[in-house]
Parts: sequence; structure tokens; C-alpha cells
Amino acid sequence: MQRRFSRAAVLAVSPLLVAAPLLTCPAQATPAEGSGVAWEIVEGLTTEIGPRLAGSPQEGQARAWAEARLNALGFQNVKVEPFKTLAWTRGEEHAKLTAPYAQPLAIAALGMSTPTPAKGLQAELVYFPTLDALRAAPDGSLKGKVAFVDHAMRPAQDGSGYGPYGDVRRRGPSIASQKGAAAIVIRSAGTDNHRNPHTGVTVFAKGVTGIPAGAVSNPDADLIARIAGRGKPMKIDLTLLGKPFPDAPSGNVIADLPGRDPSLPKIVLACHLDSWDLATGAIDDASGCGIVTAAALAAQKEGKTLRTIRVLWAGNEEMGVTGGGSKAYAEMHGDEPHAVAMESDFGADKVWQFRLTLADSNQAMAERIKAALWPMGIVYHEGAATGGADVSGIIAKQELAVVDLGQDGMHYFDLHHTPDDTLDKVDPAALQQNVDAWTAVLKVIANEPGAIARVPGSKGEG
Repeated sequence: MQRRFSRAAVLAVSPLLVAAPLLTCPAQATPAEGSGVAWEIVEGLTTEIGPRLAGSPQEGQARAWAEARLNALGFQNVKVEPFKTLAWTRGEEHAKLTAPYAQPLAIAALGMSTPTPAKGLQAELVYFPTLDALRAAPDGSLKGKVAFVDHAMRPAQDGSGYGPYGDVRRRGPSIASQKGAAAIVIRSAGTDNHRNPHTGVTVFAKGVTGIPAGAVSNPDADLIARIAGRGKPMKIDLTLLGKPFPDAPSGNVIADLPGRDPSLPKIVLACHLDSWDLATGAIDDASGCGIVTAAALAAQKEGKTLRTIRVLWAGNEEMGVTGGGSKAYAEMHGDEPHAVAMESDFGADKVWQFRLTLADSNQAMAERIKAALWPMGIVYHEGAATGGADVSGIIAKQELAVVDLGQDGMHYFDLHHTPDDTLDKVDPAALQQNVDAWTAVLKVIANEPGAIARVPGSKGEG
């Protein structure tokens, strides 16, 4: 027979043996922590800084943190390069359906949303199953009403659904404003079924008046769709008090690992330092900063590479529609010769494929990249490499060669821009696999003595 003792009885026998561990041993609620440079960066940013909304004091603290960390890691020419940008601040936000049924809604305002009246906006809610259905609405038909726009985003390994379905967030508010809507609510651009709304920036077209704009969680969007299917008029009580923040302070942090031949155009590896404010930005994009930084160091572990490797921790990627860190970097460093640009900004899951944008003259180097990644099970896919937002400015300015290392995105949009973007979602083994893949590529491209080009005679090779 199993004997059971109360905690009080055990403490009475040996209070030190029982009580001391309760005071000194934290509960292990999350997976075991990783190790190494990449993990330490992700853990440090999420623990010591946390959410890093562009233009906020926390983003400024993150730049100082990054500068100190990169110096401590042995990088040279570490600089914080400030710039001004259009950003946005979150305010009070809540929503509920008031008819035909009373239902609370989990909502988050979208970046660049304008505020509702302080006491909220009470209006009819009009359902649109797609963005095209909203486009087809007659001009002026939404005057005084709130539009709700649905969509059907599904998981994809390459994240390809984010482009078209993300347009509901990016373009929907502008279209709704043009139709006369007082506000817009959308289904979150995400693939999870958690009751977490996904935030993200929206874009109001030139000359279009901004309106309050928010995203509800997928379960709440399902609720709205079911009610709309019953044909009963819906009403919403909506409060979103966030507002744009012009001339906000932001900045990039750059750091170099000099190569043996400083005359050769450098390799630039980018991530973004800012994050949304709903969580601590572990996958978006502290992981990217950890990956590129650890890989740069690993590529030079056995000695300097031929070319200089630069890391760019960009500011205001999340709201940098009209001028974030990518634009600022291109303006400040557009006259410096670059050879290749790469970005890590798709979470921390394993790399499974890669794409190249290289000139035919670099075919031999491309084959060496393929050979370096083949043993890891990472295979070449046709299609142009694009580089991503943080390097888009310098790629366009210098028509740079690009290497994209594609991570598995099946679960990325479960977490993207939600309160769930936290350290426990980062798998240390997958994070290290990213570092290993990036290191393998860097050892090839950063030791290439010949010209590296996007097309024959492209800019960036001097």
C-alpha cells in the first residue's frame, strides 16, 4: 500500500530538506536552454530587453545592447547609425460584438492605424469574405460602417501564402477608407487557431485618409464568419487608440570582421533588431541576429576569410514602409562596394532549401555552395533569391548577388507578430543548424577571389 504524507507533515520532519529546494530551484516549464553565440544573443535580447517596438525607448536600449555585445564578441568598426523614421505607438484597444449576439473579441491594432474616438466607435459591421469582395463594394457604401475582411491563409513550408493573404492587412485598410468605412477589422494574417491576434503594419495609399484598423484572432474571425452566414446584421463596439509616430528615433547597428583583402567587396549579413510589442521578438527577429552573427564568427574561426564580413542589425524593419533600416543603410553605405547580401528573418526552424541570384560567371562558386549544403540535406531550388527587407535597399542600389537560405515555415505564421513570439519557441538544435548552414555558405562566398555578380558587369564589384 502506498503511503501518502501531507506537505505539512514532511516539513515537520525535515523542513530544511523540503523547504530549501522550493526557494532555490526554479520550475522547469520550458525546454532546456541552448548554448553558443546564437542562443546567447536570442536569450539576451528577449530576457534583458524584451519587446523592441520601432521608435520606442526599448529599441534604443537594444541598440546599446547590440553595440556592447558585438564589441565583446570581437567585431571591429562597431557603430550605431541613428536615423529618423515613421513609426507608431500602441494605445488602449478592445472590441466586442454587440449584435446580434454579445461577444468579446481578441483584437490588436495594426501599425499605422489611426485612433477611434476615446470612448470607442459603435457601428454596423459589414462582412467581406475576401479582399476582392471589399474592392468590389460601391464607393461610399461603407460610410459610417466598419468593414470586416476575411481570408483563408494556410501553412506552407516556404511561407508563400503570406504575400497574397498578407495583402488583406497591408492594403485592406486603405481600400476600406476609400469606400468610406469608419474603420476596418480583419482576420489576422496567421495560420494558428489560438486566440491570439496577429499585429503588423498596414499601408495607407498616398492621399487616402487613415482609419482605425485592427486584426482579430482566427477563432474570433471564425465566429464573425459564422454569424455573417446567418444573415443577421452585426454591430461592433471598437476602441483602438494607437497612432502614428512621425520622426521617431531608430537606428542600425553594423559591425565588421575584416578580411585578408580589404580591396575586395564585402559580404553583408542582415537581420532586424526591432520587434512588435506583443511579445519579446524571439523568432522575429532575435533569432536572425543570432544566426548571422554566430555564422560570421564561425566562418573566421580558423582564420580570416578573404573578404570582410559585415553584420547589419537593422532598425525599424517592421514599420519601415517609407524608410526603415534598409533604406538608411543604403543611403549611408551605398558608395561602399558590396558583393553579396543575405538576410535571416524567417524564424529559427531548420534550413531546408536555398536559392541563388548569381551571374553565369559564378557558376563554379554556385556549385561549391551546393556541395557545401548537400550533406546537410539542404537542396537547391529554382527561382530568384530576393534577400529580404533588411537588404533590399543595398541590393537595389548595387544590383547585388543574393543567396537565400530558406527555413521551414510550416509553423512560422502560427507565432508571427503574436504574444507567442517568445524564447521557448526557439529550438536550440534547429537554431544551430541554421548557423551551420550559414557558416558553410560563408566559407565559400567570403573566400571567393574572383568577381561576384548578379549579372555580368553588375554594380558592387568596383
